[in-house]
Amino acid sequence: MAREFIVPKRIYTGAGALTAAEEALKGLGKKALIVTDQVMIDLGNLKKVEEALKNQGTAYSIYSQVSGEPTDTMVNNGLAVYKEDGCDFLVALGGGSPIDCMKAIGVLAKAGGSISDYMGKSIQAELPPMAAIPTTAGTGSEATQFTIITDTKTEVKMLLKGKNLIPDVAVIDPQFTMTAPAGVTAATGLDALCHAVEAYTSRQAQSLSDTFALSAVKRIFQYLPIAYQEGENQVARVEMSIAALEAGIAFNNSSVTIIHGMSRPIGALFHVAHGLSNAMLLKECLAFALPGAYCRFGALGRAVGAAGEEDSDQEAAKKFLKETARLIEELHIPMLKDYGINKEEFFGSIDKMAFDAMNSGSPQNTKRTVTENDIKEIYKKLWD
Repeated sequence: MAREFIVPKRIYTGAGALTAAEEALKGLGKKALIVTDQVMIDLGNLKKVEEALKNQGTAYSIYSQVSGEPTDTMVNNGLAVYKEDGCDFLVALGGGSPIDCMKAIGVLAKAGGSISDYMGKSIQAELPPMAAIPTTAGTGSEATQFTIITDTKTEVKMLLKGKNLIPDVAVIDPQFTMTAPAGVTAATGLDALCHAVEAYTSRQAQSLSDTFALSAVKRIFQYLPIAYQEGENQVARVEMSIAALEAGIAFNNSSVTIIHGMSRPIGALFHVAHGLSNAMLLKECLAFALPGAYCRFGALGRAVGAAGEEDSDQEAAKKFLKETARLIEELHIPMLKDYGINKEEFFGSIDKMAFDAMNSGSPQNTKRTVTENDIKEIYKKLWD
């Protein structure tokens, strides 16, 4: 069956990518709204983007009030700046939060209404031109047709979708990931691993997404531990930036599965960063998914060198799970109780989280049939 495969119009990768992309940024419009956060200002990263725009004589305004996971309130505040300052295109600098916020601002700038109006719908509106400059190697939002925004009234993390949400320009410059601390490097790197593994084992996987997903998984297992331990290692940072992009392209075209479906409610209710909540779920969710796709997980086990050709698919799949668990341990990912979440409050929220997870549609892409009760049991296991 014929399948569509979509990617950003222009992608710049490697050292000096921002400089190489200057003319492309100029071509997006007359005045940019840079969507970012205070950390990017403090690290001096925003100044680099400002210089790139100034070099081309491009005017800009700044919205830097993205803090934590993006909410409808942040989107509305950013939209106000966009309109008041007469901007006609958008540039996001930061992790997935500023990039997702930028996309949502773009939707409302053209289509109007409230961002919650678009939950469960395919967004068709033509958006302003957008450029994404990721500073973490993880979310892949620079290459996807998705954005995740929290509805502050319902405490639901809304997954919004539309082809026009893919940025026109993606700038993957490793100079920005060099400033990411070890904990962020670990969490975002495992987020990218989730994207790649889920894309490869999704019911919607296709040949091209498989190619990108496999490449991403191999890069992550090889280079994430190095980037975590040696933050200044440029080779590891470059490879992880490419891996995150590959993983983003992969799941953009084949979707995610049970991990992401279960992760969003944890983030919405307990304010755990998206990459970290994915990492917390990774081992238990994959253990559940394995029996539905031994062939696929076995191929991943062989790809990362955890299993050999002599291993059966089932054996290779289990070895991949073991190797993934080892990686999580090596990266010192905190679990729920270590994060300071109240056990009673968490267990009291399981019914809502399970409902919201299933309602997102992502678990249904898992090759093993998933029920709401299955989701509840996995949530309970996170405390063991």
